[in-house]
Amino acid sequence: METTWRWVLVTMIAPVAWGSTYWVTREFLPADAPLWGAVLRALPAGLLLLALRPRRPRGAWWWRAAVLGILNVGAFFALVYLVAQLLPTSLASTIMATSPATMMLLAWIFAGERLRVVPLVGAGLGIAGVALMLAGNGPTAAPLGIAASVLAMLLSSLGYILAKRWREGSDVLSVTSWQLLAGGLLLLPVALAVEGAPPPVDGPAVVAFAYLSVIATAVAFVAWFVGLSRLPAGTVGLIGLLNPVTGVLLGVLVAGERLDGWQLTGLAIVLVGVVLGRPVARRSLDRVRRRTGRRAVAGARGPLVASARRTEVRAPLAADC
Repeated sequence: METTWRWVLVTMIAPVAWGSTYWVTREFLPADAPLWGAVLRALPAGLLLLALRPRRPRGAWWWRAAVLGILNVGAFFALVYLVAQLLPTSLASTIMATSPATMMLLAWIFAGERLRVVPLVGAGLGIAGVALMLAGNGPTAAPLGIAASVLAMLLSSLGYILAKRWREGSDVLSVTSWQLLAGGLLLLPVALAVEGAPPPVDGPAVVAFAYLSVIATAVAFVAWFVGLSRLPAGTVGLIGLLNPVTGVLLGVLVAGERLDGWQLTGLAIVLVGVVLGRPVARRSLDRVRRRTGRRAVAGARGPLVASARRTEVRAPLAADC
C-alpha cells in the first residue's frame, strides 16, 4: 500500500503543475503566439531531460517519438496555449477532467486493460462535475476555446496510452525527452511559417516560460509517465482530475474569478471522482463486496448445513433400532 501511495503522490505532481499553466499563460505570455509558446516550452524541457539522460532513440523509437511528440507535445501545447487565452482559468482546466473516461476506453482498446466499475463511476462523476461547471459559466465560454480544449484532451489521451503501451525497453527520462524534442522540433518550422519571428518577451514572460518548461513540462511529464508505468491508466486519468481543481483554485484565489453554486457543486463531484479512482479506495470497495458476497453465501448455506447436521444425528438412532 505504501508503494502504491508513493506512485500516486508522484503522479499528482503532473496535474497540479498543469493546472497552473492556464493562469501563468494567460497572465504573463504573449496572447498571439501559441505555436512559439509551445516551442519555447517543449524544447528547453527536452534538452534538460536529454542532458540528464543522454540517450538517442533506436529502432522504432524514431517514429514513435515523432508520433508521441505530435500528440503529447506539439499539437497539445499549441492548443493549450490557445485555450488559455480564450477561456477563464477555471473553465479551461475543468474541460480536461473528461480525460479519465477517454483514457480508460483507449487503454482497453490499445493496451488491453480491463474496464473496472469503480474507476468508470469516478470518471462519470468527473464528467458530471465538468458539465455542472460549464453550466455555471454560461455565455462566457468561447466555443472555439471549448473545441480546442476538447481536441487537446483527445490527442493527449491517445498519446498517453500509446506511451504506456510502448514504454517497454526504454526508461522514462529518455522517452520523455525524445517526445519533447520531437514535438518542439516538428513545431518549429510551423511556428516560423505561421507566426514569423519569436515574439518579444519581457522579464516576467521569461520567468513564466522557465516555470512552464522546467516545472510544468520536464518535471510534470516525467511524473506523469512514471505514474502511467506503475499504475493503471484509469487511475492515472482520475488523478488528472486534480488539474481542474488546481485551475479552479488558482482562478479564484489569484485571478479573482468567482464560482457560483453550480460550479462549487461540480468541483465537489470532481473531487469525489478523484477519491473513487485511487487504488486504495477501489481495494476497500472490493473488500466490502467480497465480504458481502461471503455473508450471502454463508447465509444461503446455513439451512443446508443445519439440515445435514440433523440428518447426522438421526442416522445413528435409526441404526440402533
